[in-house]
Amino acid sequence: MEDIPQWNPEILNDLVRERMPFGKYKGYLICDLPDFYLEYFLRKGGFPKGKLGQWMSTMYEIKLNGLEYLLLPLKKMLRPK
Repeated sequence: MEDIPQWNPEILNDLVRERMPFGKYKGYLICDLPDFYLEYFLRKGGFPKGKLGQWMSTMYEIKLNGLEYLLLPLKKMLRPK
């Protein structure tokens, strides 16, 4: 049986609540960052250090594996008004 990845619920919640603090997409929710922007960071040496990098890396993996549907219930429940 294939292992199912275990996602940290706190990180998933952060993806739909936290905003990009700098750059072209400043103010965008992490979950709404375009694929090509996340790929840009990988090409340029990797994601930032700390929580932001962890969020961006997680979002990249979610998008890469077609798992964005996992965030839909959280978006409905947790998005800021």
